[in-house]
Amino acid sequence: MTADGLLPTLQRVARATAHRSGACSACDLESVLADRPDAAVVRHGSAVVKAHADDTDPAAHRVRMALAAHPRLAGTFLAPLPSTAADVHGRLVTAWPYGVPVDPEDPDAAPWEHVAELLARLHRVPLAALAGALPGPLPPMRAPLKVRAAVARMRAAAPGHPGARAVERAHRALTSGAAGSGPTALCHGDLHLGQLVRDPSDGRWLLIDVDDAGTGDPAWDLARPAAWYAAGLLPPEVWGRFLDAYRAAGGSAVPRDGDPWPRLDLPARALTVQTAALAIAKAAEEGRETDEVEELVVAACVRIAALGPN
Repeated sequence: MTADGLLPTLQRVARATAHRSGACSACDLESVLADRPDAAVVRHGSAVVKAHADDTDPAAHRVRMALAAHPRLAGTFLAPLPSTAADVHGRLVTAWPYGVPVDPEDPDAAPWEHVAELLARLHRVPLAALAGALPGPLPPMRAPLKVRAAVARMRAAAPGHPGARAVERAHRALTSGAAGSGPTALCHGDLHLGQLVRDPSDGRWLLIDVDDAGTGDPAWDLARPAAWYAAGLLPPEVWGRFLDAYRAAGGSAVPRDGDPWPRLDLPARALTVQTAALAIAKAAEEGRETDEVEELVVAACVRIAALGPN
């Protein structure tokens, strides 16, 4: 939960941002979209304001914000709005247009092909084309760091959980080269369906959240759907449509044809560990048992551990 006073202050910033132009679309809509230690997000009409994690690196944050606003990323990332505040309660603050997210109650309508095309477009951006247009060098994307952070959270929240041992074994089975050894590309760093919204101007799907973006192995951006497919959470036909769309759009994370798993295996295992660790941690923090879906991911860690180091 956020510190006292943060959300009301963010609401005032969102209201001022939405009214900056003298008009506010859907001005009666005001809500808290997220209230977590790593992100507090509020909406006022057509504007969304986000307070980033208190350990956000300011220099890397400036580069990532400039990246989201760069013309080469138009049509791929949602571009930020000018904000009326740079920080609130010591936390960096950004403003964005409100876009309609993926409906979590309608998984069959999830736009997997659009996700694949956006990722391929992101991965095709020449890094040299961004040089000189950003306030500093692009930082590494943060996906591997998030795996370690999830395991650390599990250790703190649920050291005695019966599934934690399997997750720890699966984590140890990952090699020290878990950052990947594929081509270097511009990556999102935390790709999931919650990172998509419809462009408020024309309804196209766009990526959001540049907090983990940067350079790295693009296979990590395919790791979550790959891990879900391997764990039985994503139907084979959906995975096939996603992979085909990514390849057709010229993505660089996997070969144009043939077996994609030599490139995806390690990141997919790592994302399985991350998902299972977070599931166990959240269940412990909420005082409940892991549910059926969470147990499937923990069971996948048992299989990963049995495979040994890769």
